[in-house]
Amino acid sequence: METLLSQIKNPAELKKFDRLQLLQVAEELRKQIVSTVATNGGHLGSSLGVVELTIALHHVFSTPEDSIVWDVGHQAYAHKLLTGRQQEFATLRQLGGISGFPKRNESEHDCFGVGHSSTSISAASGMAAGRDISGAENKVIAVIGDGSLTAGMAFEGLNHAGHLKQKMIVILNDNEMSISPNVGALSSFLSRKMTSKSFLRFKKDTESILGYVPGIGKELVNIAKRAEESIKGFMTPGMLFEGFGFDYFGPIDGHNLDEMIETLQNVAQIDGPVLLHVMTKKGKGYEPAEQNQPKFHGVGPFNSETGVVKGSSTNAAVSYTKVFGDTLIDLASKDKRVIAITAAMAEGTGLTNFSEKFPERFFDVGIAEQHAVTFAAGLACKGMRPVVTIYSTFMQRAYDQIVHDVCLQNLPVTFAMDRGGLVGADGPTHHGVFDLSFLRHIPNLIFAIPRNEVELQRIMKTASLADQPFAYRYPRGNGKGLPLLEENEPIEIGTGELLRDGNDGLLIAVGTMVSEALSAADLLAVQGVNVAVIDGRFVKPLDSKLIISKAENVPFVVTAEENALQGGFGTSVLELLSDAGLAVPVLRVGIPDKFVEQGSQEELCSRLGLDAAGIVSKVENIIK
Repeated sequence: METLLSQIKNPAELKKFDRLQLLQVAEELRKQIVSTVATNGGHLGSSLGVVELTIALHHVFSTPEDSIVWDVGHQAYAHKLLTGRQQEFATLRQLGGISGFPKRNESEHDCFGVGHSSTSISAASGMAAGRDISGAENKVIAVIGDGSLTAGMAFEGLNHAGHLKQKMIVILNDNEMSISPNVGALSSFLSRKMTSKSFLRFKKDTESILGYVPGIGKELVNIAKRAEESIKGFMTPGMLFEGFGFDYFGPIDGHNLDEMIETLQNVAQIDGPVLLHVMTKKGKGYEPAEQNQPKFHGVGPFNSETGVVKGSSTNAAVSYTKVFGDTLIDLASKDKRVIAITAAMAEGTGLTNFSEKFPERFFDVGIAEQHAVTFAAGLACKGMRPVVTIYSTFMQRAYDQIVHDVCLQNLPVTFAMDRGGLVGADGPTHHGVFDLSFLRHIPNLIFAIPRNEVELQRIMKTASLADQPFAYRYPRGNGKGLPLLEENEPIEIGTGELLRDGNDGLLIAVGTMVSEALSAADLLAVQGVNVAVIDGRFVKPLDSKLIISKAENVPFVVTAEENALQGGFGTSVLELLSDAGLAVPVLRVGIPDKFVEQGSQEELCSRLGLDAAGIVSKVENIIK
């Protein structure tokens, strides 16, 4: 039997459906999203929470003429299904398939590519400015979650859009704040009435009439406005947004299609910036996701009947994230100066247990990476040893603070970067493949990369003792299954390790590529080529003595890293050898000059030659 959803080839077709049919589409969307994410993994809770909101948006507005900007974008699965991607939806987040985030080159209905948070209001404001300059009249809507609103960039966008008095709509998708049913119902009623054409016309006419009252007209208008603001301020957080120059309406029930459609139709007629506050529930319609929202925010493949997540690997080793979290607890138990800081990723970065054991030394600053870094700098000024734990890809957002507030002042702040390297199905917005390049050139900063979980423990100990900025990155996924250290010992800063000797060539690798270099050496040995293998370990400072002593006695050098080749580890080795006057040929294995799409980590590494076979191929090319 053909579903209503399968009949929708273009979002404009939603306009033909009545309310009962739209409710059926919502149910079918949820079934499709749950089924696909159960197979592929993905961001389930947030996408289920905005199903009715998405339907209402496409029922009222007309993309691509109207622009809908999704913040972060992991809530856009229903949007993808309604905008001509039903046939491809089974390939969500797969190699060669559609992205888990909106992408401009994937659909004309994706007006802005996203993946990092808090960009929607700024982007929408720019689109509104471009529309006004060109004389067009299309609508511009930004959809931002309450979590994303914690970032300073969101408020910068609100401030500028309000100053420009642009005609645009910001929808605050609030799935955390709770309001009592009575207040919520009354607020919803008021919002729908206060956005209606008749009320807005009455309001404008009343202001005009009061303004003409001799002597006191202006004061009467101000009194009326204050009365309206008092009602809003009593029942809603609207005064905050009114202060930015936005007309605030809400909160309204984001799962009530009638309310959503009526209110959107009304606010679309308002000249000037509008903020519509919408209440939704993460995981709506799928009980396991409703009951465990953090787990189903970003989830791997699971059993859709039970909600039980399937084992993603036969590797029984603990994850690098857990090793980090447990080791940090151990360090903090021995040193009361150790502080943990995260940017709204306590669970993702392995800090949940730390937060429970040392609540007074744990800080979740929200999605505010810039603040996290400078906050840590302030702690370091007072003798603390803060550890800023952020995914590598999100550390990019705080580059200036790392340079100016930490490294320039040579403060002992540690940057622990989870998800270093290729992360898999989340794709180019989440791969952590630039950190070596944008950090290693900063003065005073030490940068290390562990090759396994034991080395991570030792590097963490080393960082805790350093009296200067220290960064280390570790990959997504499980370790090598090595027994963890009970007595942790630091590593001498700037020392690599010769793991295998040989005179026919030299392989120098860091992080995940060290094990691949060792495997490549085994494969080459079968061909009669005996190469040395060095774990560079420190990207900065390099172990110049070890590297030069080996490089000056071999016919070639190959470097290997899970980072962009431009400015990365291989580049640092080239610089070292050039400064030493060595003319030995050097070939580099790493990420080429392009953004890498989604796929499993294994698939991507194989495609890019970031494995033993890729290293062997480089060596064979040199020999030929």
